[in-house]
Amino acid sequence: MLNKTWYTGNTYAILALKLLFVLFLLSVSRMLIYFFNVSLFSDIRTGHLIYISLAGLRFDLFTLVIANFPFIVLNAIPLALKYNKTYQSLNNVLFYILNALALMVNFIDIIYFRFTLKRMTFDIFDYVDGNSNEIISLIPDFIHDFWFPFLLYIFFVILLVWVGEHVKIDYKKQKHYRLKNYLFDSIKFVFIAILFVIVGRGGLQYKPTHIVDAGQHTKPRYFPIILNTPFTIIKTKDESGIAEKSYYRNKEELDMVFSPVQHSRGIPEDFNDQNIVILVLESFTSEHSRYLNPTLQNGKYQGYTPFLDSLMKQSLTFRGFANGQKSIEGIPAIISGIPSLMNSPYLISPYAGNEINSLPGMLKSKGYTSAFYHGGTNGTMSFESYTKIAGFDKYYGRYEYDNDEDFDGKWGIFDEEYLQYTANMLDVTEEPFMACIFTLSSHHPYTIPDKHKDRFPKGTLKIHESIGYTDYSLRMFFNSIKKSDWFNNTLFVITADHTYGGKYPFYKTSVGDYAIPVVFYHHNEDWEKLSGLTVQQTDILPSLLDYLNYDKDYVAFGQSVFDSISDRFAISYLSGVYQMIQGDYAFEFDGEKDISLFNYKIDSLLSVNLIHQEDSITTEMGKLSRAIVQQYNDRMIHNELTVKE
Repeated sequence: MLNKTWYTGNTYAILALKLLFVLFLLSVSRMLIYFFNVSLFSDIRTGHLIYISLAGLRFDLFTLVIANFPFIVLNAIPLALKYNKTYQSLNNVLFYILNALALMVNFIDIIYFRFTLKRMTFDIFDYVDGNSNEIISLIPDFIHDFWFPFLLYIFFVILLVWVGEHVKIDYKKQKHYRLKNYLFDSIKFVFIAILFVIVGRGGLQYKPTHIVDAGQHTKPRYFPIILNTPFTIIKTKDESGIAEKSYYRNKEELDMVFSPVQHSRGIPEDFNDQNIVILVLESFTSEHSRYLNPTLQNGKYQGYTPFLDSLMKQSLTFRGFANGQKSIEGIPAIISGIPSLMNSPYLISPYAGNEINSLPGMLKSKGYTSAFYHGGTNGTMSFESYTKIAGFDKYYGRYEYDNDEDFDGKWGIFDEEYLQYTANMLDVTEEPFMACIFTLSSHHPYTIPDKHKDRFPKGTLKIHESIGYTDYSLRMFFNSIKKSDWFNNTLFVITADHTYGGKYPFYKTSVGDYAIPVVFYHHNEDWEKLSGLTVQQTDILPSLLDYLNYDKDYVAFGQSVFDSISDRFAISYLSGVYQMIQGDYAFEFDGEKDISLFNYKIDSLLSVNLIHQEDSITTEMGKLSRAIVQQYNDRMIHNELTVKE
């Protein structure tokens, strides 16, 4: 039985059988993102999981027909040739290759999802192109660390070929192919073409199905379960830009609701030329900190950042929010006040050439020198290119460090050594200066130097040990610089580029997914406060300029934390859905309709949707979020991200 052909028939029957089996494999591989990441979907109910698993078939069917378009055409074409054995052998090879690729990206996302919390989109190819060397070097580590999904993928491909080879075309039909066969097959071909268009559109609705249509069945947090990765990649392939919005047709009305133009409150004579040092810590979710989570484990939670916790007690500290899920999104938010509100990160979008405000460029007119420090291999994440756009004077990467004895073998120089190098460089930098320092050791594969093995708590997630190592490196950095002449004249900002998938329930929600520390520390300021204000990465630029009494207007999608009367909000975008956090509430809309409203302060798991209960809050948050999106899209499209003089 195992070595025999199970079924022999005409091309239509074989086509249907093979496509049905591929649909099964696609659907199962789609669902594996849940089973391999159960902790990230821990609040989903079994009934809803079953429902969206079945609803996902609509998106699987799209992938099935698009990925197999050549195979379908070659099997349905009204010619006797399709019953030729050589013709079908080549056709089958094409079938296996196309579907192995479709399955592959589903399997890759089983793991990659943990880092981005969404299905991959077409911009992944820009990311891969810009970081090909690092990614190639990491492949053995990924296979080693995630060997089971890799072996499971190989099994799926073998199963695909094995089943495919046991259902075969009846080649004898070629000899008996007559005029009536041409006629009937032509009709069938037209029928298949019509069916292809319907399935390829996702149905007969007015607009073809898109990522956002998953919102008809579930909330954005569960989109990765209902969507498959080939679908999200295909659907974002031609999204080279964003569209203008018309929520507000009158510019004056729009500006009254929200304007990103920051009007200076300073005067030139009062400019405070303090040094600025921004420390961006890789993947430092708020969950890692004991100080930010005093009630976890009934107050017994120790966390993994003892030094950062001690520093936060002496600082103006916020339980802040990231504006994106990637490093390439976090840096422009922090340095340029630009959130990530489109499918492609700003740095690899069509608008990367826009004129923008950035801290180093703006402070240059005040006599500041500036440098970006990142121990990664030069070119990683497009940071080196961004520093030129942003106006940094210098970029110091792995090549400038020039000592690969401290290379972690994957991403760059270990944090401890690189931060000491940075401290030495700052000691000889002319004041006033502005520096951005980006750590990297708490990035997969979370490598710890051999000399520190077993020194830091391993915790419950693989990242925890490397978080402890980076925190230790930060301690060593501050121990070095506090002896420097420039230390007392420097304002430090400490934050994260993005989060890492959490262990505790709140940090697995769409709000907790963005929770990061935002810390302002100055040796001579008596702040020592954990503030309850809503703060985001894009608030850092206006906050620093406000602190320095900067005297020119500029554009930034945030507000100064030192401005007591400004609106406080945090905005982000993921899988076609905008999320705005304001006060106690988290609001979501898909660009057209409102989706949800949660009081995340008392409903930390976002289980009670208040969208139809809190009408006034929904209305106000809807107005503000739409104004922000309209300003963002319009200014991005028309290159109006600066104030024209």
